[in-house]
Amino acid sequence: MRRGNKKLADQGVEAGWRLRLGTIIFVASFCSPILIPLVTSSNLNTEWKTALSGLLAFGIPELGAIIAVAIMGKPGFEMIKSRVLARLKHLRPAETVSLARHRIGLLMFCLPLLYGWLEPYVRGLFLESALHWSFSLALDLVFITSFFVLGGGFWEKIRALFLHRESALVAEMPQSAPPD
Repeated sequence: MRRGNKKLADQGVEAGWRLRLGTIIFVASFCSPILIPLVTSSNLNTEWKTALSGLLAFGIPELGAIIAVAIMGKPGFEMIKSRVLARLKHLRPAETVSLARHRIGLLMFCLPLLYGWLEPYVRGLFLESALHWSFSLALDLVFITSFFVLGGGFWEKIRALFLHRESALVAEMPQSAPPD
């Protein structure tokens, strides 16, 4: 028995063909939306393109996940899930951030919102259409990245906005001693 298989056997999971096949089906099914551009650029009629694109986006990933779990079993799925979550754990945003990081994050958060609000009024003044699409995509990525830059405290404040009976706790700033 190889070392990797011994480690899996200790967890009660045999690294046999079922685990490998289930993992391949699981990954392939969630990569199926990548094939949508190939379907839309094909010579198929519109009805077939629509049906296949819908299945690639919404049907095949879910069905593939069910089939993969059925093949590898619950212990195999739990092992795969724990490994993936362990690797993603380091992407979790920090709870507290420095003042400079907070200010940079707020700038990254507000600029895309400001552009999105002003863009309909100033469309065509600055960017041509091909560049406009790229610029908008870049600002969307900046906006998403701002949540990671701002940290976990900001996530909780945003979360509190969408919960009716929730409120964000704001820490009181320490007051400096009055001058003599």
